[in-house]
Amino acid sequence: MFTRKTGLVFAVGLTLAGCNLAPKYARPGLPVPVQSPTGPAYGVAGSADVVSAETAWESFFTDDRLRGVIRTALANNRDLRISVANVEQARAQYRIQRADLFPTLAGTASATYAKSPFASLGTPETASGRTDIYSANLGISAWEIDLFGRIRNLTRAQQEQYFAAAENRNAAQSALIAETATAWLTMAADQDRLQIARNTEKAFGETLKLTEARFRIGVSSELEVRQARTTYDQARSDIANATTLIAQDQNALNLLAGTTLSADLLPGRLPITGATLANLPANLPSEVLLRRPDVVSAEHQLIAANANIGAARAAFFPNISLTAALGTISLGLSNLFASGSGTWSVAPSVSQPLFDFGRNQGNLRYAKATRDALLATYERSIQSAFREVGDALARRGTITSQLEAQTSLRDNAAGAYRLADLRFRAGIDPFLTTLDSQRQLYTAEQSLLATRLTRDTNSVELYRALGGGLR
Repeated sequence: MFTRKTGLVFAVGLTLAGCNLAPKYARPGLPVPVQSPTGPAYGVAGSADVVSAETAWESFFTDDRLRGVIRTALANNRDLRISVANVEQARAQYRIQRADLFPTLAGTASATYAKSPFASLGTPETASGRTDIYSANLGISAWEIDLFGRIRNLTRAQQEQYFAAAENRNAAQSALIAETATAWLTMAADQDRLQIARNTEKAFGETLKLTEARFRIGVSSELEVRQARTTYDQARSDIANATTLIAQDQNALNLLAGTTLSADLLPGRLPITGATLANLPANLPSEVLLRRPDVVSAEHQLIAANANIGAARAAFFPNISLTAALGTISLGLSNLFASGSGTWSVAPSVSQPLFDFGRNQGNLRYAKATRDALLATYERSIQSAFREVGDALARRGTITSQLEAQTSLRDNAAGAYRLADLRFRAGIDPFLTTLDSQRQLYTAEQSLLATRLTRDTNSVELYRALGGGLR
């Protein structure tokens, strides 16, 4: 006799005996060298701070104002909120798909009232010709028994999509921190640029006044006056441009932060010693790239595609489903749960595709092609990460020498300007020598500032390229 217990054991046995038709997943080998690039541009590996995905951003950035801006951005940035919502959507989709692994248990109750002109067999309930039927049932409908792993693989694929969405959110956070820090440093550099332009305007203005005074007494020519005014006007133009850039920088920071930042969080000058940890690694194993959130996300997408192949293969095999119900029925409401009123039914069914005109084969080929595409995407993400880290390390390896050279250039240009100005005032050198020295000093100061900004933004880029910013 087929009892409820027998049916339950049968269903559980089928589920536990199910097989998985998905290919066995193995992480692909690294499509890049085992170590980061080496050579003259990369410097010599030595003692350095361990900077990776495990390094908290609050430890990496050393300026309190910058940390405050980043904290505000993480709390208010709308793009990051979109990424968080995408994670919640993916998690909900995973829960929906996972529910198919289990039978949906539904309870039903019904009442039927009928009147017939013919008397029944003479029971008190039907003596008047009226029949009242009450029933209550608890059952499952068309539950697919996952014998060949179709639902399990679809569930695994959706789970991996959820994991990928979470890593995409982490990647968005890392990018937001890097963009915010770069924007803050750029505004700081533009503040310095404005100050340099103002100092230069003042110096050029004094030179212009001196030249005009010498022209009035016939010592200087009109050509010298116009040359002095040219450099003075250029400085004025640079002041206006720097003022515009600062306003635009602030707008960019407000957008990244998701709110209007208070003045105490905005930078005044570019920090002399930098706004990040000073010592960063020079030579790294390529395996550190596997912890980058975009690389991890790409691998989850690859695993999901691998699971979808298993689901596509399972479509070639029979689909086994089960419909069952357990309940009670009676001719009177008072007897609904009385002894002898119980009912049950079990209806297993099997469906085997015979002719689908290539639909299942097409789905399988599509799943395999998707897996191949995502494998290439995964490998490309690693190669892109390797290049980003290599580019950042190349800049890191030479920036110290470049900064020393630019500092020396600025100091020598300042010394040359002082000497040229003294010699011009003493009547030893022509005015053009002084004018050229002023221009060279102005250019050297701007180049030094640009190099300092490159040093700081390079540190931020290397931190992001290594997967930092997750904590």
